[in-house]
Amino acid sequence: MRRAALSLTNNIAEGHGRYHYLDQIRFTLQSRGSLEELIDDLNTCGDEQYLPADRVDCLKQKGWRLRQLIDGYIGYLREQKKSDASSSAQEASPLYGVMAAIGDDSRFSI
Repeated sequence: MRRAALSLTNNIAEGHGRYHYLDQIRFTLQSRGSLEELIDDLNTCGDEQYLPADRVDCLKQKGWRLRQLIDGYIGYLREQKKSDASSSAQEASPLYGVMAAIGDDSRFSI
């Protein structure tokens, strides 16, 4: 459980430090997997009666809330990736305006 909890936060931190959307998404997905492992461990704690059932339920509810936050962050990263790709694809080349003003000049070949 300690390893899964530590892996959860470490993967988010490592992904955040990558500065590339695909890496951030990949590491956040790994973090989500660690959260799922942690929730499964909580199920085992409840089954084996290591913790009172109400405590296990409370921790699992917090885990599912964290899952929603992670999913939201992944969605945000995916939207950012899309908006960056669409904005750069529509950006005009600086030479386009120059060439339109010059017309057909043989000094410039693109």
